[in-house]
Formats: sequence, structure tokens, C-alpha cells
Amino acid sequence: MTLSAPNSSVPAKPASAAPKISFVSLGCPKALVDSERIITQLRAEGYELTKTHAGADLVIVNTCGFLDSAKAESLAAIGEALDANGKVIVTGCMGADPKAIESQYPNVLAVTGPQAYESVVQAVHAAAPAPHDPLMSLVPDQGIKLTPRHYAYLKISEGCNNSCSFCIIPHLRGRLVSRPAGEVLREAERLVKAGVKELLVISQDTSAYGADLRYASSQFHDREVRTKFLDLAREMGGLGAWVRLHYVYPYPHVDDVIPLMADGIVLPYLDIPFQHASPAVLRAMKRPGDQEKMLERIKAWRAICPGLTLRSTFIVGFPGETEADFQMLLDWLTEAQIDRAGAFKYEAVEGAPANSLGLAPVPEDVKESRYVRFMLHQQAISARKLAAKIGQRVQVLIDQGGKAGGTGRTKGDAPEIDGKVHITGKRPVRAGEIVMARIDRSDEYDLFAALI
Repeated sequence: MTLSAPNSSVPAKPASAAPKISFVSLGCPKALVDSERIITQLRAEGYELTKTHAGADLVIVNTCGFLDSAKAESLAAIGEALDANGKVIVTGCMGADPKAIESQYPNVLAVTGPQAYESVVQAVHAAAPAPHDPLMSLVPDQGIKLTPRHYAYLKISEGCNNSCSFCIIPHLRGRLVSRPAGEVLREAERLVKAGVKELLVISQDTSAYGADLRYASSQFHDREVRTKFLDLAREMGGLGAWVRLHYVYPYPHVDDVIPLMADGIVLPYLDIPFQHASPAVLRAMKRPGDQEKMLERIKAWRAICPGLTLRSTFIVGFPGETEADFQMLLDWLTEAQIDRAGAFKYEAVEGAPANSLGLAPVPEDVKESRYVRFMLHQQAISARKLAAKIGQRVQVLIDQGGKAGGTGRTKGDAPEIDGKVHITGKRPVRAGEIVMARIDRSDEYDLFAALI
């Protein structure tokens, strides 16, 4: 961590005034959870939050450093904060390489790495000392959330033990460190009691949960619960909220959670980062390569849970990817019928092993062409699958209410990344309400329904 003293020429605030913090959170939901933890600690100490940089005592920027485009966005956010305020603390994944930030912005007050909660708070204390009135330290039992009140991300572990050649996450966030099951379940229970209707379970590798702890048990209420993917999902499903599983690597034991989905214990939704379908590309990526066997497993999952929604992400233009490799990916998508799929054009991330594989880079225009072809191919699959839902009655969790209907999501849609349900009706609906609706029509990504 790099610390600098605050500008001594700035007049001190009255002792009774609570310092104001402006916060910028960039990157994935895992980074958002980090932001929530930092904000919860600062609010517990009496700091106030403000939505504008101007007039704040300082700005915290939680950065993303996974792709060059994300780094550029983070650097731009730091620059904007410095221009508007002048006192900036930087944390998050990009903070793992302080020189990259300090070389461009030497005036930042502090740079800390990902998950460095104590270092961030220490830097805040140095720049804007905490108020002394303990009555200012009251926060909700569930902590401070940056998501709407009716859903929350729940991070169950940090780090990752995989060695994908395109990824630097293990370098940025370290190896797998799982939270004990009892601790996770107590947090989940507090969130549900506070009104959360949907728990989005996240980590770098959700299905590896507990491997580092050898699946040790921990106490939750009157029973011992193993720190294991299946056990955690089963227990969480009994808390009375939707439970959505993200970032699930397709290890064999993932098969065991499908019956929980069929029984309605957790949502029939799996977010699995398949990344590609060509065995040659998957080997270069250091990813599981038997996609034919994966197709068989998908068919078996859908036989057990016909309403299962699969979401995934893929990379096009990986070094060495041929036209035949890419066509294999399109053919696999046709066979797998993935419900929700997105693609990224490969970026050569600094420090990633893929940079030294000696494989021919794919030209940028070819990457762009393959990206467009992928999205159009998947769009047609999505349109057909959504059209098949016309006439069905579904539960919808409302995200945005209105006087005559609103906008929400089915059990097959995660917030921000999947489709929406646009509902019309004769009565108002509120955010966080779960309603029944009849699907009347669809397009490539969204459903349109009537309130029942």
C-alpha cells in the first residue's frame, strides 16, 4: 500500500462534521461486494456518503484490471475524480500494480490491492479522520448495499486455483479462500430478513467452494453444515429467497445440484463460463476440453430439470483460433441451445500466459467479424427459445415498478446481464414484488407480458 498525507493547505472541518466520501465502483459483481464491505465499515464509523465528487472530503475508486479496456475505464475514473476533487484513494484489482496508477496519477493519496479492506479504511483515516461520536456509527444489520433493496450479491469465496492462460485473476486476487458455510448462511439470513428477495451467489469459482478447507463443517443454528457447493445451495434455498448460482465451473459434482433446481429449492439457472468449444482452443486456454461430453451432461440436466436456464460467456479471436475452430463453436451453440450467451473479443492482457504461447494472433478485423457472427447466431437461438414461452404463466420479480405494470425478471434472468419482462396491467406494482404474468410476445432478448 502507498500512502500520502492529505493536502495540509485545506482547512480542517469542524470536529462535529462527519467526513463525506464519494465512491466509484467498477468491474464485476465480486468487486461490487468488495465496495459494499468498504462502505459498510466506513458508515459504521460514522462517515457519510455523497453522490458527487465535488464537496466530498475524498473519493474512493474501486478499479477493475482484468482487461485493457477495463484498465482504461478505471484510469479515466481516477482522472475524473482527481479533476473534480483532488483527493483520491484507489483500490481493487488494478491496485495490485500500483506503478501503473502512480506513473499516470502520482497525486493519488493511496493505492491498495483487491480485498485490502483494512488498508483502504486505514488510508481513509489518514486522509479524513473518522468522527468521534459513536452515535454516528449505526448501520443496518445487513450492511450497506449498492444494489436495489430486493436483491443482493453474496460472495462465498475469494481467489481462484485455476490457471486459464487468458486470465490474471489468480495473480490479482490470489488462490481460493472460502468463507465458512455458517458465516455465509448467517449473512444470507440477515439479507433475507432485511427484505432481499433474491440472493446472487458469486465467487471466482463457485463450484470449487470449500475445497481449500477440505469441506470442513461449521455451525449454523442447531446444525453443522459442510463448506461445500451442494450443502450451501441446499441450506440457502431454505431461507425463503430466490437463490441464483453464478460462475459455476462444470465439475462433475455440479450434477448433484440439478435436482435441487427441479425441486424449486434454488433457481433453475446455471451461469457456466464455457469460453469455447474447439478442443484445440480450449487446450490453449487451459480449460476443460471435452465439449461433446458436456453436451451429454446438458441434455441430462434438462431431462431432470426441463425449465433449466443456462447462461455462459465465450471468447472469440483467441490466439491460434482458425475459421474451423470458430465454426465448431457456432455448431456447438446450435447443439447446446444455450439460453443466454455473450462473447468477448480476446484481449492480450498484460501478464497472462496466453501472451507467450507462440500462437498466431487473430487480426482485429477477423475478431470483430467473428464477434458479430457469434452474436447474430446466438440472437437467433435466444429469439426461438423466448418465443416458445409465449402463453406461459411465470413468476416475475419486479425491478422497476409503475402505476400500470412495470419491468422485472423471470427465474431465468439475472439482473443487468440477462433479459427483462415488460409487464402491463391495471394495477401498480412495486420494486421487489413477485407477481404472476402471462407472456404475450417476445423479441430477441426480452419478454412482454400481462399482469395476472
